Amino acid sequence: MRILYLSQYFPPEMGAPSARVYELSRHWVKNGDQVTVLTSFPNHPTGVIPPEYRGYRFLEEEKDGIRIVRTYIFAAPNKGFFKRVLSYISFMFSSVIQGTRKVGKQDVLIATSPQFFVGIAGYFISRLKGIPFIFEVRDLWPESIVQLGQLKNRWLIRFLEWIEMTLYRKAIHIVGVADSTVDILTARGVPAEKITIIKNGVDLELFHGNGDSGALKEKYGFGGRFIVSYIGTHGLSHALDRVLDTANLLKDERDILFLLVGEGAEKENLIKKARELNLQNVKFLDQIDKKQLPDFYGLSDIILVTLRDLPLFRSVIPSKIFEIMAMARPIIISVDGESRRLVEEAGAGVFSQPEDASMLKEKILELKNNAQWRKQLGANGRKFVEEHFDRNKLAAQYQRLLHRLIKHGTNDA
Repeated sequence: MRILYLSQYFPPEMGAPSARVYELSRHWVKNGDQVTVLTSFPNHPTGVIPPEYRGYRFLEEEKDGIRIVRTYIFAAPNKGFFKRVLSYISFMFSSVIQGTRKVGKQDVLIATSPQFFVGIAGYFISRLKGIPFIFEVRDLWPESIVQLGQLKNRWLIRFLEWIEMTLYRKAIHIVGVADSTVDILTARGVPAEKITIIKNGVDLELFHGNGDSGALKEKYGFGGRFIVSYIGTHGLSHALDRVLDTANLLKDERDILFLLVGEGAEKENLIKKARELNLQNVKFLDQIDKKQLPDFYGLSDIILVTLRDLPLFRSVIPSKIFEIMAMARPIIISVDGESRRLVEEAGAGVFSQPEDASMLKEKILELKNNAQWRKQLGANGRKFVEEHFDRNKLAAQYQRLLHRLIKHGTNDA
């Protein structure tokens, strides 16, 4: 079967969308299908295209048997609403105009969010090529940008919601990544039988052991400090200003170091706040390559997963949770709802109320003072992902779904 996977994000970009598309595609190729990924030029989250990709408006590559077709994008950093939307729209048009002919003959198209301009492009390409359209819903647009306060015009919101529902109707099937997606979409009139949940998993071969954490500690001079890490996007959604408030509450605990690794729209503001508070117990590092993630997870004594206290985030599962579990590290989950339930079911971490700096302080101290508890939480997490979230097994499940849908030509999974 020839699978066309449409995603704005793909390696070498970091993040859950690119990792999911790459790892699923790699598995499908190994199992005999042909996969073409239609994507843009890497620039997320900085808005800077790497030197090896500059000067191109179109490019074809191959990686691990995956054919990669890159079309033009207006590169923009992950901050500033207007420029980001221009970036989304530019890829929507370029993928249709440049990509439709270049990708060749295909049997099925999967368009993956987090923003539904990719879904619009996917639907048009599927119609132009006369192939089925599957919509992979990783993030609910426009609800997410409305709750974050980035969109307030009610007429525009209604128009975008109409587009959203149109895409749900036009897709032959919808694939979600969180169980709560079923309840949300069925409440809007989408038939439950049209939805399948295939959660993000983890590459258990990449994420295991401690990585080369000893060398990293020596490189950065961390010594024997107790390291509380946040690794990922520094965005509006992530409530990292409250993590800095917690660091301020713990600044007399001189052996605790808060390590924040990554890039994002709020990073400059966070660095400024840390300076204003004179936080000597906080260190910022730039975004790292995915292959370095096990090393940074390995040097961490506790890893934070944080989001703002919004209803929207009660129905999401950050994919880093599975990576942290695989690395047998204890989690402080500062996200309520489905993510909290998952971590508590696994026995892999403790919950701290989102955006509550004082509660986060107490949870950090509780775990710091109980090494055996931390070790047990980590072991529980590793066992849980081995049993339930091996990405190879989830990719095989997804591949079987695709074959059934194309064979029968129905919405039945």
